[in-house]
Amino acid sequence: MIDTMLPPAPVKRVFVLGGTGTIGRAAVRALVARGHEVVCFLRPAAEEGGALSEAPGARLPDGADLRFGDVTDPASLVAEGLRGARFDALVSCLASRTGTPRDAWAIDHRAHVGALAAAREAGVSHVVQLSAICVQKPLLGFQQAKLAFEAELIASGLTYSIVRPTAFFKSLSGQIERLRQGKPFVMFGDGTLTACKPVSDDDLGTYLAECLDDPARRNRILPVGGPGPAITPREQGEHLFALLGREPRFRRVPVAMLDGIIGVLAALGRISPAMADKADLARIGRYYATESMLVLDPETGHYDADATPSTGTETLFDYYARVIDGEAVAERGDHAVF
Repeated sequence: MIDTMLPPAPVKRVFVLGGTGTIGRAAVRALVARGHEVVCFLRPAAEEGGALSEAPGARLPDGADLRFGDVTDPASLVAEGLRGARFDALVSCLASRTGTPRDAWAIDHRAHVGALAAAREAGVSHVVQLSAICVQKPLLGFQQAKLAFEAELIASGLTYSIVRPTAFFKSLSGQIERLRQGKPFVMFGDGTLTACKPVSDDDLGTYLAECLDDPARRNRILPVGGPGPAITPREQGEHLFALLGREPRFRRVPVAMLDGIIGVLAALGRISPAMADKADLARIGRYYATESMLVLDPETGHYDADATPSTGTETLFDYYARVIDGEAVAERGDHAVF
């Protein structure tokens, strides 16, 4: 009998950015579980009353080496992060917090360009980059910033794995408390304008870690969703009501209302930077209200659920059940949308 067991993957020294976000923590757990030597470069605020001071489940595993500094400062990356050591791989789950153009170009582009240069000097040969599936149709500043860095990474000559996930569980869990309080589920239009294949943090973290050892994921752009069929907002609401044992109640919001809000904020934004930022946030909300998080067929311009690859085992509805039963907490972060 032929032994078909693959040899264990070699241990790699991995430099991680964005390790305190929910996906970043999941990626770090997966990397440590695979025996890799993991160094996480974090903001000082993450330690001082930030993410590392939250509940035990929010903490990074003991096997990770935590270093603190300024990711937007190349000198800090080198001196306080890499510290003259050699690394095999860079894994970045770093993303702008708001998605506004100023924030996006600072983090999604410039910080990553600096990290790429520093990582190359440290011997990194493989970069695993967490991007987003919405860059397929780049109408927003943060999408353009992500695409600009993707292009630089591809042109760098380093091995790359650009992972473009669909919607996250945390972004689709904001209405659970509303429904518990007896309020209706809010949806745009009839609730079937969009669909997605949400992926859990742990399933995505595992996928990111596996990119280091899977030759099929090298030098590729990798769209990925979670298991099961694509689901619409209406289906999300119907399932939540069923889990809560209540009759479905929906509130329809016309997309035209968002257009009106954007128009007003944009006008005010000509004299107020704060209003300009709010207009950008409203544009982001409108995008997610009208565009599916699935693979986009460039020839037809239509989103294709069947062409959207799946990974992992946990579905959004599994997660909803765990949250309602008190077995999980919905960490929504800065990018919560309906």
